[in-house]
Amino acid sequence: MTSNDDAVAHYEAIAEELAPRGARRSQMFGMPCLKDPDGKAFAGLNGDELVCRLGRDSAEHAEALALTGAHLFDPAGGRPMKDWVCVPGSAADRWQRCAEAALAAPR
Repeated sequence: MTSNDDAVAHYEAIAEELAPRGARRSQMFGMPCLKDPDGKAFAGLNGDELVCRLGRDSAEHAEALALTGAHLFDPAGGRPMKDWVCVPGSAADRWQRCAEAALAAPR
């Protein structure tokens, strides 16, 4: 992925794809996010990274963190959110899978 515009377009495509499963657009920490039918956030766009709540003990979490450039989400700096993984734009081909796993993950 080469720009934030590309990241936004990719994120929007994922939001459209997940809408029939109850995902709706919202805001979290000043970034666009997706919430499940119960109103709980499961994914968001932070710059050119997709942020997904995958559950720290899940295989999907480990798989996402293993991607080059992936890291735990740390919106305040110094206190990472252990269930949330930032998937870089360089791995945008994995965003859909991560977002689907985040929507399916227990919260």
